[in-house]
Amino acid sequence: MKDRYILGSTPTELKRLMLQAKILRPITERLLREAGVRQGMRVLDLGCGPGDVSLLAAEIVRPSGYVLGIDQAQEAVAAAEGRAAGVGHVDFRLTSVQEFSSAETFDAVIGRYVLLHQSDPTAFIRTARRHLRPGGIVAFHEISPRHGFHSSPPVQVWDSAAEWIIAAFSIDSPGRDAASRLVEHFVNAGLQCPTLFAETLVGGGENSPLYAWTAETVRSTIPELLALGIAEEEISIDTLEDRLRSSVVEAKAQVNWPAQICAWAQL
Repeated sequence: MKDRYILGSTPTELKRLMLQAKILRPITERLLREAGVRQGMRVLDLGCGPGDVSLLAAEIVRPSGYVLGIDQAQEAVAAAEGRAAGVGHVDFRLTSVQEFSSAETFDAVIGRYVLLHQSDPTAFIRTARRHLRPGGIVAFHEISPRHGFHSSPPVQVWDSAAEWIIAAFSIDSPGRDAASRLVEHFVNAGLQCPTLFAETLVGGGENSPLYAWTAETVRSTIPELLALGIAEEEISIDTLEDRLRSSVVEAKAQVNWPAQICAWAQL
């Protein structure tokens, strides 16, 4: 049975993922490079969405390497294929990790924000590692809602949006604390204790991309929020980004997203 991706795969959500990718790229790139992903490697990107992590990996392994991105959402795979047109060493396939098969093994399996959506993150990693050659790399970039949003001085609309996002993921995201349990999941999947690091995204002022990212993430979680009994008029999604920006600027506040926790290990 498929694990449900609560954010969906609408055009609006795919656009949000591309915005998210621009913000997260430096952290994910650090993970891949420190994990040892390099030129000439074959890389499998799990839950590739519209292809941003796959395309980043393709930049690192080119010209002699190869990247395959897989995803369960047809809309995401189609978007990724369109964005990768003309890039000869990256492909995409519509499949799940559990159903994926390949005649060749990979030098690295990678993923961003995928364990968060798994009912059993340990089993997911165990399945993924089967596609690795001996000595291959497992690397994941995850978000830790446990290390939550903050605004200082406090900004009510920011804190409300943060509460909505955390609540939405608490409904139907069994792996929501995976980022805080990466050692456990890696070791129980038969890997060594991973190397880890964490970074926090901080913003403020007029031009921070965190306002749009926050507002669009709330937009994608509206069905979950309505199920929780949060009124649509309370969210007022069409004005949320502007209200976040103006309130944070007026308060001269500093805001941050939850910790980004990255881990990698070798077979």
